[in-house]
Amino acid sequence: METSQTLITLDSLPIGARLLVRSKKDWRNAVISKIADEKVLLIVCSPLGRTYRLSRKADAEIIFDGKIPLLKIDSDENWRENFSICDIRW
Repeated sequence: METSQTLITLDSLPIGARLLVRSKKDWRNAVISKIADEKVLLIVCSPLGRTYRLSRKADAEIIFDGKIPLLKIDSDENWRENFSICDIRW
């Protein structure tokens, strides 16, 4: 996976910022909806058009693939190979 060397934290992104997160099965679109002291609330889009909330630590690392922000995971998986096609409203 090609990524730049720029590392920032999840709480440094503004509310409304879109990013990609890894679910159990695939990569999904998410948006930051709330930033609290130590947690950031994400709203994630599921393939069927529904949404659900995830809470992550505010200091979770964000990496960039070009201009696309990704919530960092431990594996070296390429998100393009397993990206979830979501409802067109997203």
